[in-house]
Amino acid sequence: MRVAPPSRDPWLDNIKMVLVTLVVVGHAIGLVEESAGSHWVYDFIYLWHIPAFVFVSGYLSKSFEWDRRRLKSLVYTLAIPYLLFEPALFYYRREVAGEGVEYPLWLIPHWTMWYLIVLLMWRLITPILKRHWLFLPLSVVVSLLGGLWNDDTLMIPRFLGLLPFFVLGLHLKPRHLRRLDDVWVRVAAVPTLIGIGVMAVYTDTWAETALLWYDTGYADIPIDNEIVFQTRLTVMMVGLLGAFAAMSLIPRRSLGWFTTMGTATMVIYLFHGFVIKTFLALGWPGFTAANPVLGLVVTIVAAVGLSLLLASPSVRRALEPLTNPAGTLEKRLARRRDEPTTRQDSTPTPSG
Repeated sequence: MRVAPPSRDPWLDNIKMVLVTLVVVGHAIGLVEESAGSHWVYDFIYLWHIPAFVFVSGYLSKSFEWDRRRLKSLVYTLAIPYLLFEPALFYYRREVAGEGVEYPLWLIPHWTMWYLIVLLMWRLITPILKRHWLFLPLSVVVSLLGGLWNDDTLMIPRFLGLLPFFVLGLHLKPRHLRRLDDVWVRVAAVPTLIGIGVMAVYTDTWAETALLWYDTGYADIPIDNEIVFQTRLTVMMVGLLGAFAAMSLIPRRSLGWFTTMGTATMVIYLFHGFVIKTFLALGWPGFTAANPVLGLVVTIVAAVGLSLLLASPSVRRALEPLTNPAGTLEKRLARRRDEPTTRQDSTPTPSG
């Protein structure tokens, strides 16, 4: 008897769609750096949306084990897309957008591709990390010490720096996240996000924007060595509070088409960079420099629209096979093998 697969949690799909849309907005804001307001929006988003994304990735990785099926899925959904999209985006940025990106490929991930390789490495150590809750405080220590690492190879600084959010996702259970439905949590979520918004105005006063990326070594951050560890810990705490505050405000019920789009996050993530760099090549930063306020508003609205477009049914159907080419090919070959062979016409024919 075949057991039906468990139904998807619409809340998680809603969260994923919100977060990946913020990824697109954050990357698009790089086109409007001439606007003072863009720095505030950028810092506000980056204070908590990457921690939230990593937390959800950890939460959805609970079932990962070192078995053939899951390791194969890891290769199909993360390793192969990384090997393909890393050079594709690199050459697109260099040849089309005219950016001075440099080698090496794969060894040092370029721009958005870092998350694929880092998530792959997190998944590989998941069976160890989920064995005991003590790995959570240990991951915080690892994150704080990770700032001493100043080599971007395989984006190890982000692998170490964001590790606590991934480990927390591994260890929290649905009953824990149900507490986000409490009235007092939702009431507190609004002033919490407003407070983080205020903090974002003064990011360079109490921290540095580079700390929000978790990829910059302490040696390159203009903060005294005596307080840089404390500052990083503060950034982590703010990120966690912002992540939980935002998640508590996202509806748990299905939102129809929006929830369905939350299952297409890989399409959005892998392809949005090409569109953003196309606008860079078309000179969009020049327009936003001349019209900073209008440029910022239009860029944010367009980024949201881009996320929705990439997740729309028709675009998704066209692009999704490219996000998992090996899996798509395997399924097509399996369907072809399972098709019944066409019987020949059994009507006898004259033989003489």
